[in-house]
Amino acid sequence: MADRVRSATLNRDTNETKIQLSLNLDGGPLESADGNGEEKSHAAQATKSQHIDVDSGIGFLDHMLHALAKHSGWSLKLRCRGDLHIDDHHTAEDTCIALGQAFKQALGGTTGLARFGSAYCPLDEALSRAVIDLSNRPYSVINLGLRREKIGDLSTEMLPHCLQSFAQGAGVTLHVDCLRGDNDHHRAESAFKALAVAIRQATSRVAGREGEEPSTKGVLY
Repeated sequence: MADRVRSATLNRDTNETKIQLSLNLDGGPLESADGNGEEKSHAAQATKSQHIDVDSGIGFLDHMLHALAKHSGWSLKLRCRGDLHIDDHHTAEDTCIALGQAFKQALGGTTGLARFGSAYCPLDEALSRAVIDLSNRPYSVINLGLRREKIGDLSTEMLPHCLQSFAQGAGVTLHVDCLRGDNDHHRAESAFKALAVAIRQATSRVAGREGEEPSTKGVLY
């Protein structure tokens, strides 16, 4: 099963948000999420190994998810249309829950994987640390130390909540801390990049451990 395509498509519709999402954890091509025909977003990038196109309706959230996908090695297409006339809460929360659910679906279990990942990432003066466990036990501790009320159109209180929502949907244990930094944009982006690198490490396949569950219990649930 080492060559299994680790991909998922997800449609999540509620009275508050409508989300279409396609994810491939190893990059490469994507299946269509049956979107609404819109093509261009400001958080889009196509390379030989990855295809990323994110449009949540919130520019700074798109920027963070673009960074997360890029440095995780994912291909990701995401569209969200939410009730932004109310505020940014439902859109940001639901987008990250859906991304976590797609991640869990695409992963398809943890046998043969590293399971744990950790990383430090800087952005100029800011430095963040992220640690992840593919534990199937959703839990998160997030400390970003943000001071501004908003970055672009996204409330800064939503940034830790986005990471908490991803952990909830993905069923992972997540610790993310910004250790230092003067600029809130830098603090947030270094955190998402650190998480991306940690995810890439945790989801990597370990040669010689094919079919083995990385747990003393013999199973993760």
